[in-house]
Amino acid sequence: MTKDMTVGSPARQILLFSIPLLIGNLFQQFYNMADTFIVGRTLGANALAAVGCTGGLSFLILGFATGATSGMSIITAQRFGAQDEEGVKRSFAVSIIISIILTVFLTVIGLLFTRPLLHLLKTPTEIFDDAYRYFIVIVAFTAAAMLFNLMSNIMRAVGDSLSPLFFLVVACVLNIILDYVFILGMGMGTEGAGIATVLAQFLSGFFCILYVKWKIPVLCIRPHHFRCTREDWHHHCKLGLSMGFQSSIIAIGTVVVQFALNTQGTTEIAAYTAAMKLDNFGVLPLMSFGIAMATYVGQNHGANKPHRIRQGILQCCIISVAFSLLMGVVDLFFGDELSAIFLTGDAAAIALSHKALIINGSCYSLLALLFIFRYSLQGLGHSFVPTIAGIAELIMRCFCAIILTSFWGFTGTCISNPLAWLGALIPLSLALIPILRRMPKEA
Repeated sequence: MTKDMTVGSPARQILLFSIPLLIGNLFQQFYNMADTFIVGRTLGANALAAVGCTGGLSFLILGFATGATSGMSIITAQRFGAQDEEGVKRSFAVSIIISIILTVFLTVIGLLFTRPLLHLLKTPTEIFDDAYRYFIVIVAFTAAAMLFNLMSNIMRAVGDSLSPLFFLVVACVLNIILDYVFILGMGMGTEGAGIATVLAQFLSGFFCILYVKWKIPVLCIRPHHFRCTREDWHHHCKLGLSMGFQSSIIAIGTVVVQFALNTQGTTEIAAYTAAMKLDNFGVLPLMSFGIAMATYVGQNHGANKPHRIRQGILQCCIISVAFSLLMGVVDLFFGDELSAIFLTGDAAAIALSHKALIINGSCYSLLALLFIFRYSLQGLGHSFVPTIAGIAELIMRCFCAIILTSFWGFTGTCISNPLAWLGALIPLSLALIPILRRMPKEA
């Protein structure tokens, strides 16, 4: 079930690897969309705003878990590309240990600071209790997100992007069923939506474990593989913690934007929540190409084939920018109808949501290049510049939330995304473009 991405057409390899990622990311969004759709339709706009206002905090905590496991899996991809089977197994083993440590740390931090953070963000009183009940379930079961992210990223590192998709689809269906059971059948409100999500994530991760033992022998580890060297620990902590830190830096900016939204009212919160749910679908192809580049570049870097890295990055940029233009057109012409899916009958919220989609959609090309450049640098083992890019993204988001929102209100808040993408893209371009120029065009 593994895939060697060091041979064959770069564009074809990237596209074939990206398609399961795209479908998987679609179903990953269904986790969140199912919560949003069912909560909004059954519990009302206030409950929808309650779930939406925790998005930044979820990204802050769970984003670190996602980033860390992605970073460690790049080491696995490099060793797989170098055909170092024992190195792949040791990489998986040390990733497991680090993931357990991070899970304990993130869970304790989340449980201790959920309520103070919601107060700090000035969460409106009328939605505070619902927001707390939803988010406390998510952070209490951080292990669910960590388990699935670790297993799916490790499987992708050895070229298998299809199997995690299958398990995610099954878990997504279960998540939707459990949403109705807990919210409508048992009357558990927003807390029920959180429980349904974490149960589905646990199931996804468990299925991945069983499948690895059955079908991917290169990832079947034994006790002696946990006796890792100091070099193993150094490489995995360096890239894993760096990417986790990058995700958290970006998430802090999202939290600041949420703070700005919480001062505007529940209509703005609900509109932005609906827009971001739709926006997440719009950027999925771009994100999928970026994630694919981490594995592609990692394997070819391990195999010492720089000419293929150069070809793959240039071809992927063309494909991704083309998709970004298409998604922007969809937001422009169909954004109001799509927003109405979540905001039935609320004309003011629908109009605001459409405005947010237009602002984001017109700048998707920046995001397309951002994903490719960031993940390609990480696949090459570079962690410093992507971290600087994350800091630049944070600064731009904070600027918009503090300054532009005070002048332009909701519009200023929405502009935070394109400006943040631009701020991050500049240092990434300055680092990657000279590297590409030095790489040979042919083998």
